[in-house]
Amino acid sequence: MQKTLAEIAAIVKGRLIGDGGAVITGISGIKEAKEGDLTFLANPKYLPLAAATHATAILVGKDVAIEGKAVIQTDNPSIALVTIAGILKDAFSPKIKGVHSRAVIEPGVVLAEGVGVGPNAVIDEGAKIGRHTMISAGVYIGRGTVIGENCLIYPNVTIRENIVIGNNVIIHSGSVVGSDGFGYIQMGEQHMKIPQAGTVVIGDDVELGSCVTVDRARFDKTVIGKGTKVDNHVQIAHNVRIGDNCIMVAYAGIAGSSRIGNRVIMAGQSGIAGHLTVGDDVVIAGRGGVTHDLPTCAKVSGFPAQDHRKALRQDAHVQRLSEYADEIKLLKKKVASLEEAIKTSHD
Repeated sequence: MQKTLAEIAAIVKGRLIGDGGAVITGISGIKEAKEGDLTFLANPKYLPLAAATHATAILVGKDVAIEGKAVIQTDNPSIALVTIAGILKDAFSPKIKGVHSRAVIEPGVVLAEGVGVGPNAVIDEGAKIGRHTMISAGVYIGRGTVIGENCLIYPNVTIRENIVIGNNVIIHSGSVVGSDGFGYIQMGEQHMKIPQAGTVVIGDDVELGSCVTVDRARFDKTVIGKGTKVDNHVQIAHNVRIGDNCIMVAYAGIAGSSRIGNRVIMAGQSGIAGHLTVGDDVVIAGRGGVTHDLPTCAKVSGFPAQDHRKALRQDAHVQRLSEYADEIKLLKKKVASLEEAIKTSHD
């Protein structure tokens, strides 16, 4: 990226104080920044670091000025940085033009205008890919699958047959969408596989991290709502329905047929058992294990998951168990001493 400070100020709709012709070539943290970098100051406690940074310019809040530094005053420096970082990211995102000679495009595939397909990608018969979607090297797209516009599918993603993916979706390397749900019937000492004949539907603006697995439904569909963001190594089982704008952090897992509301946050290593309903705006803390339905706006932690404040109190007591044990021993000695004294007085 090479942009002048004047150009950056115009992009973020900020007020520039300093040399508008200075050129920015990168973005960095306030401690690590060097000449040519843009950094940001969102928290006033880091003001001493801002004064010492080597960055060429700093994104700051309204009415913030730093002596000797070029600044761009904005309503929200963090959001302004995200905007500029997105421009930088676009410069390095895959730009695949046309269909590579080593890609395999089966009969009946429909590629819309501006679709790019990288080497060794395979698109099976009847699949449809929307405008300006990028299919990177080594991707497999199954027959009859439909992918929307402006999607970015990174290398070595597997999207199985008859899947529906919306617009502006990003799927990172190693993820599998539409793998069979984990379903078996016990037949004596053997496990008989239940066919998983359903599909997966992913809404617009969803992002799946690396090594995410989204199982296809047994009969109907597994659903991920629009705007939901999924971190690396997350398991979404068959027939799960996830609402809009949820966050699921690494190693979270949802068992089959559970229903997740809108704007739910699942922190790292948290889990939801099967056939449960989780309301809107629920927060599940790290390693929380949900074993029962949760109402709207619940905040839970622990296993089994319970109200977060109650769980914190219980954890605090657990940390003091050795003290409690010592106190109990002392109390038992006092009780024994009193009992002996009472016995002696009666004698």
